[in-house]
Amino acid sequence: MATVACLLAGKSSHVYSISLDATVLEATQKMNRHRIGSLMVTEGDRVIGILSERDILTRVVAEEKNPRQVKVADAMTSDVVVVRPDTTIEDASSIMQSRRVRHLPVCDAEGRLLGLISIGDLNARQASDQEVTITHLNEYLYGRV
Repeated sequence: MATVACLLAGKSSHVYSISLDATVLEATQKMNRHRIGSLMVTEGDRVIGILSERDILTRVVAEEKNPRQVKVADAMTSDVVVVRPDTTIEDASSIMQSRRVRHLPVCDAEGRLLGLISIGDLNARQASDQEVTITHLNEYLYGRV
């Protein structure tokens, strides 16, 4: 059964992060510069939160707060679900659906950040798996084995 480690192997290990004391403006500028929808909030190599576009919209923009003054610590989601590299892709997908999240940090047993998987990564893997299945079924049905 395919695991999250398989997904991480096929992508860059670099994860964009930001500190608690950065401003939301700094965070949004970094997100825009790298064309990403979220930043991991870390202390060293430990995940302590995630700051997403949704967090910024609900906790800063909608409340008419100044992003130059709001700290990441005050806008981030601190209840972050993390998975281990041996988590199955099916379990990761289920977690994303039930928790309504689009990003899952992958951490080792000591809690160190190893990478990040997104709903896009899971969708691409599922599409690839379906292509292989369709090819095999066509070969079986039409005798091209």
